[in-house]
Amino acid sequence: MQSIEPCPLPAPALLVRYAGGNGYTDCFTTVLARRVALADFIDAFYTSWLFKLERAVLAGLFARPSTDAEAAELAAGNAERFAAWTVEARAADQILLCDLRGRTRSWLMVEARNTARTRLYFGSAIVPAHPERHGHAALGAGFRALLGLHRLYSRALLHAAARRLERATGSAS
Repeated sequence: MQSIEPCPLPAPALLVRYAGGNGYTDCFTTVLARRVALADFIDAFYTSWLFKLERAVLAGLFARPSTDAEAAELAAGNAERFAAWTVEARAADQILLCDLRGRTRSWLMVEARNTARTRLYFGSAIVPAHPERHGHAALGAGFRALLGLHRLYSRALLHAAARRLERATGSAS
């Protein structure tokens, strides 16, 4: 079973622009014993069994259905929208997506460790919606109450994607 660990955002992370301030950012990582291209990671992440459940919820709540074929188009760099997200930034090794309300970001990155290993990163950012007194923004008590669940879910999403990648090559961990 893959070990999913929290870690600081790496310096070149596109998500780093949201670190600090009154928002929230996180970063989780795991290492696979094979080379993984960003496109393969994006596809595995957004077509994992767990993320398909999220896609179903988004389809029902926001009328934003999505398919595995659309996830493949996003992974290949041929789409700028997927489900409830749009591509905010993309580099050769990472992608940053913004939700339709502009409140959350999802970020994926691959880092080659050597010829036979790849570090996978998954992170998210939550941006405060409304400034409070003195011009400061805050996420609120509701978000803070759900933070533990969010972290658990983030780990589970990365784990599901890593398992999907492992099964695609028949490698074992």
